[in-house]
Amino acid sequence: MNKASPLDSNMVSTRRRVLVTGGAGFLGSHLCEALINAGHDVMCVDNFYTGSKDNIAALIGQPFFELVRHDVTFPLYVEVDEIYNLACPASPVHYQHNPVQTVKTSVHGAINMLGLAKRVRARILQASTSEVYGDPTIHPQHEQYWGHTNPIGLRACYDEGKRCAETLFFDYHRQHGVQVKVARIFNTYGPRMHPNDGRVVSNFIMQALRNQPITLYGDGSQTRSFCYVDDLIRGLLGLMNTSSEVTGPINLGNPHEFTIAELAQLVIELTGSKSTLVRRPLPSDDPRQRCPDITQAGATLGWQPAVQLREGLARTIEYFDSQLKLGAWASIGNSGD
Repeated sequence: MNKASPLDSNMVSTRRRVLVTGGAGFLGSHLCEALINAGHDVMCVDNFYTGSKDNIAALIGQPFFELVRHDVTFPLYVEVDEIYNLACPASPVHYQHNPVQTVKTSVHGAINMLGLAKRVRARILQASTSEVYGDPTIHPQHEQYWGHTNPIGLRACYDEGKRCAETLFFDYHRQHGVQVKVARIFNTYGPRMHPNDGRVVSNFIMQALRNQPITLYGDGSQTRSFCYVDDLIRGLLGLMNTSSEVTGPINLGNPHEFTIAELAQLVIELTGSKSTLVRRPLPSDDPRQRCPDITQAGATLGWQPAVQLREGLARTIEYFDSQLKLGAWASIGNSGD
């Protein structure tokens, strides 16, 4: 008797064709990996503005993984069951480098991916951001808060671009019946972060490993909450798999709050660095507080972060240290926060 083919198994009914835009980026590469491990057919789309083939090197050549170089500001014609729209530079250094293109990526990219979802009747998830809350006047931030943003500031290309993308998602849902999911992602860190992305975790780790002065902006009393990447990916997968009635927006992040000065001291401790602290003026429109209310994520998804900051930082430091020892980032210099 012939053995059953893998195509004869239950995988036929459970395997989904999943498109991940920005799939070679920090979050996108972890998401692609998780989807492949779950048995899905994954199409990774990236224009490699901030993404890297190194992030997905382990997936290239696998039979159910496909890499497509494409810019989401142009339409894409493929057949898929689900779309995760992660395409957009997410750090101030990168999104302020070409602010017009940042807005186009958020807005035109959303229009193109929503148009695709409408055509093929795919479920689509938008990776939105805590930046839609701006410099918040309430703390912690819950999903009903409309935000406090500067529409003409240096960060507006990202903040307002993401806010407009959310508007488009809900208009496509109301007008065309597209199944949408919107996740508002708070500060996330972990392996595969870009070493020169200007984010506080990568900055501090790179400076500490090189025994360089660690740059604090302002007095270091501004707060952030830090979510380890594995926890965040669990949240995205959980949101995508909810019923069609669940649209979000839903906050995904770690509600435990730390000052930037506390983070710097912890990085110095975990790296055994000889770094000292130096202070510079606070950048324009930099939020004083940022912390998610994740009540809705807990109630709707049964989700909460599991990895504590000390543990997650240790894993991230190990990754950065290994890359530096390999000489992978020999040409990467220092950057501001």
